[in-house]
Amino acid sequence: MLKKGVSPDGHTFPFLLNGLKLGEALACGKKLHCHVVKFGLGCNVYVQNGLVQMYSLCGLIDARGVFDRGRKEDVFSWNLMISGCNRMKQYEESLRLFEEMERKFVVPTSVTLILVLSACSKVRDKDVCKRVHGYVSECTREPSLRLMNSLVNAYAACGEMDIAVRIFNTMKTRDVISWTSIVKGFVDIGNLELARMYFNDMPVRDRISWTIMIDGYLRADCFNESLEIFREMQNAGMVPDEFTMVSVLTACAHLGALEIGEWVKTYIDKNKIKNDVVVGNALIDMYFKCGCSEKAQKVFHEMCQRDKFTWTAMVVGLANNGRGEDAIKVFFQMQDVSIQPDEITYLGVLSACNHSGMIEQAKNIFSKMRSDHRIELSLAHYGCMVDLLGRAGMVKEAYEMIMNMSMDPNSIVWGALLGASRLHNDEVMAELAAKKILELEPDNGAVYALLCNIYAACERWDDLREVRRKMVDIATKKIPGCSLIIVNGVSHEFVCGEKSHLKSEEIYMKLKELAQESTFAGYLPSELLFEAG
Repeated sequence: MLKKGVSPDGHTFPFLLNGLKLGEALACGKKLHCHVVKFGLGCNVYVQNGLVQMYSLCGLIDARGVFDRGRKEDVFSWNLMISGCNRMKQYEESLRLFEEMERKFVVPTSVTLILVLSACSKVRDKDVCKRVHGYVSECTREPSLRLMNSLVNAYAACGEMDIAVRIFNTMKTRDVISWTSIVKGFVDIGNLELARMYFNDMPVRDRISWTIMIDGYLRADCFNESLEIFREMQNAGMVPDEFTMVSVLTACAHLGALEIGEWVKTYIDKNKIKNDVVVGNALIDMYFKCGCSEKAQKVFHEMCQRDKFTWTAMVVGLANNGRGEDAIKVFFQMQDVSIQPDEITYLGVLSACNHSGMIEQAKNIFSKMRSDHRIELSLAHYGCMVDLLGRAGMVKEAYEMIMNMSMDPNSIVWGALLGASRLHNDEVMAELAAKKILELEPDNGAVYALLCNIYAACERWDDLREVRRKMVDIATKKIPGCSLIIVNGVSHEFVCGEKSHLKSEEIYMKLKELAQESTFAGYLPSELLFEAG
């Protein structure tokens, strides 16, 4: 065209700019921008919009420059900039642009409102959300389903469920997105009862709505319910994706449900579900929590891509499975490939040192956390070090570390010292730690019981009776212990003292039988605990 001497006009460049793909946009787009300047078309609003759209694909700096130099009365230009900010996850900037747009009296379109509501949902800005709601009510006679869905979703994301439900109930037409927004909103505020009610009422459910319910129960630590929803999803013929699989694997990890976790892995492989780094990390975590270190390592070595969380899962998993030296090796390998450890990684490697009795290594790693990686020490890190020193018999040094902490110790830190003191029969330090815990948690019945044991061991009967009186005064109760077992894909939970299970009579008979057999084998209950009880 140029070789034949034909000059481009205001329609030529928008057509060319819109035809660019992401990979080639910046290089070719800049060349076209030069021609725009050369032919004096920089003030043409259509050309400006084409340039803004092109630059927003590559980064917003150049796009903002073109936008600021252009005419500001064209709403399409504003929409392009707000859309570009959303694409780059600069949601606060999107809302600032909307406010600037209002100041210049540019009337927003439905597209503008949808884009702004999307930004509101990400940053949970309910004030801007309400302003947009005003535009919808005043300026739009028949708002589109997409706009109404955006409004419901934004209010739900902001936690304003009363308003979200009210708008939802007035909608003449609803689709799966409308319903899913309400379900997710209730999940996010922790109201699983209402979330499940709306979920059950959905005329049509898609993969996203199923995954939201599975993840909702997971976040509430209702792992059995997560797996039950997944079974319902399977029975409904809905094919899960990688996000569903991650939630299910996480539930399996918490329940120790290896059989179901293995089935999920086979399902992923057989159905060619995207096995990305997040799925790989979930598999590693599941295998480690089920005690299958070798399988976790196999997944790790087969992964084409690894991130910080992959390496951290390996360090923590190996440490928790008693393979401290291997965990420490992985910790240093991680740094060899330029992956920086975070605070969770350090907790894992300190735990590994603890399991392996590597005191000096732990001290060295602990001292380098802040200097080498600028990681702020937390109560969990201090607690791990106190436990490590205490287990090694260095109870006094553990106490000194607590005294020199840069923050006030919590009950976990004092609990680590208490455990170590009892392990090494240091009644003085154990009493001190127990009293510190009770200052922080005066209703902690378990610590009162331990304090009774300490006084009984020292034959301090007056102190023992005083503690027992306090226990009666505050009516302390230990949280009943529970255990869980999965048989044929069905989980059974047992709580100490309860008899609601269908086979509870048979179970207690078997327990009595086992107790008798253990007595005959020479195992006796702790007299000290009975004395304290």
